[in-house]
Amino acid sequence: MTDHSSTSRNDDADRLWGKVARRPDEGHLLRGPERRSSELARALRIFLECLKGFRALHFIGPCVTVFGSARFKEDNRYYQMAREVGELLARRGFAIMTGGGPGIMEAANRGAKDGGGLSVGCNIELPHEQSCNPYLDRWVDFRYFFVRKVMLVKYSYAFVLMPGGFGTMDEIFETATLIQTGKIERFPLVLMGSDYWSDLVDFMKRRMVAGGTIAASDVDRFLITDSPEAAAKHIHQVGVERFGLVRRRQPRPRWVLGEKSLGESEAWEQALEARSRE
Repeated sequence: MTDHSSTSRNDDADRLWGKVARRPDEGHLLRGPERRSSELARALRIFLECLKGFRALHFIGPCVTVFGSARFKEDNRYYQMAREVGELLARRGFAIMTGGGPGIMEAANRGAKDGGGLSVGCNIELPHEQSCNPYLDRWVDFRYFFVRKVMLVKYSYAFVLMPGGFGTMDEIFETATLIQTGKIERFPLVLMGSDYWSDLVDFMKRRMVAGGTIAASDVDRFLITDSPEAAAKHIHQVGVERFGLVRRRQPRPRWVLGEKSLGESEAWEQALEARSRE
């Protein structure tokens, strides 16, 4: 005999952690023109989701975002690499942000906890594969991929790109495009796992640069390394020298606005802002 109440409770728990879609219309965004009232309602949902992300992540301080596959297990060397770089960056004062799921994301968040830093996740609600990992200090659940990607980029001063699949490739090239077109600053892009990325980098040089579709400087922006120490040192050095980051205490949230703090630890702020007040 089937216990329907137990099944219902399990389904509710899965929805809470992003394992299944909460509503059947979530895949309808790109269906095409619909009723004006439906389009307006969707636009409002997108706005509210953006607002939710901004409010939740406003007080985390400058981050390093780590991209990578959700499918690697703890015994995988890329998992260990991501965990180590997360720890080293956390010890240098950066918050670590990921997509909040398992695999590489879990490893980087776990490393942040090892290093005593802040661990943040931007989780996406999917019908399979994705659930929040247990090493997050705070996470935000998103319905829309593009809103989630905005949050992963908006608060970061560097990006660590670990081996991954289609989603990781999408995140890598979108971030590189934003830098190439000047939509965001020339933040560090670190490719970790040289054996994994070598063919892709070779393709960019032999085909894309040679064909004139990108410039050689677009490829040169990537630091390719297998060393977590080299990656962390590069990101810290660029943050301090190029963007003038210094340690300051993070701003306090205003309870009247319903804002919640992620803790009273010191966070990086832009030294240029401090200099402008001198």
